[in-house]
Amino acid sequence: MRSEGRMLSLGPRFWGEFSSFLVSWFNKGRFVVSLFQVPMKMPLKKVNLGSRVQEIVEEEEEEEEEPSLLDLPELALERILERLSPAGLCSMAGVCSSLRDRCRSDHLWEKHLKQKWGRVIGESAYKEWQWHIASSKRPSLLDQRNRKGFMGSLISMWPFCWFKLKCESRSKPKTCLPVDSIMALYLSLESGKFWFPAQVYNRENGHVGFMLSCYDAQLNYDSKTDTFQARYSPFARQTIEQSIHWERLRAPPVDTPAHVLHPSDCLNDLKPGDHIEIQWRRSKEFPYGWWYAVVGHQELCDGNENRCHCRHNDTVVLEFSQYTPGSRWRQTIINRKDHREVGNEADGFYGGIRKLCNAEEISKWKQLWPNQTVD
Repeated sequence: MRSEGRMLSLGPRFWGEFSSFLVSWFNKGRFVVSLFQVPMKMPLKKVNLGSRVQEIVEEEEEEEEEPSLLDLPELALERILERLSPAGLCSMAGVCSSLRDRCRSDHLWEKHLKQKWGRVIGESAYKEWQWHIASSKRPSLLDQRNRKGFMGSLISMWPFCWFKLKCESRSKPKTCLPVDSIMALYLSLESGKFWFPAQVYNRENGHVGFMLSCYDAQLNYDSKTDTFQARYSPFARQTIEQSIHWERLRAPPVDTPAHVLHPSDCLNDLKPGDHIEIQWRRSKEFPYGWWYAVVGHQELCDGNENRCHCRHNDTVVLEFSQYTPGSRWRQTIINRKDHREVGNEADGFYGGIRKLCNAEEISKWKQLWPNQTVD
């Protein structure tokens, strides 16, 4: 107890540097395996040794056991685990049951999930995952009886030897990976076995018909190419798109389904220069996509800030500047007081509006701006 107290008194800065040192060794494979294992005494074979040799062996048996990683103070051990990569955590989990339980803790995997997947995983994806869990009647993801199914594919794709550890027994499911853990969600995303809802910018590889738009899709990840595959609505022009990079994805900013009109609660605040997204669909059978636009001036307004009264007008002009002047897609007008879905089968249907107040969202649309205007 006294020695442990002295170790703890070294302070968090010492343990931060010490844990970084240990993690670097672990990632390079320089740790001796026995350092991570809880020491165990191995029975010696009876051999014909002289009395002096036997005395030496007995003395060595009585010596204090080698220190284990688990002998470190909680703070030091926790700092080490926090610095491990997902692959490192999985490898560490294969050492013993105590480290396995620690390495699959939600608070460790929550950081990795947010770091890699936070930009594309939204509330709808979490709801989809909960439904996925509820629909799966397996007691755990490592159930050997279902090895050829979901987890069988995970094992074949993930180079983590600890996956091959069998469950201690069917009567002890707690030794298996819980399906509702964040670790399970992370590995399901990485393996590509979990299709999740998200939105794709400029779908169909930037087809001119979808320039500066964002559409709902079901996506899965390919870890070999670090890209995604998207499945769109069956009513869309193309139902599947391959090789989608991270920068073309986002988590849905609102939870409005693709076939539902979004409530426009920002109409009274709109003024020239505001950045917005508006729902649009080709026909009433199609799902909505979100299209980028900027609020423009009324026809009779000269744009002078001191004389402009456009924000008090009952109508709002929306400019789609990616289209050439004179194009029928260049501009549309909506009613500020009573806006509902408007349009026709020739020009499509305009739906709900959301005002963009986040500078990062606006910057993203500008990054996607085409090199030349579209007819």
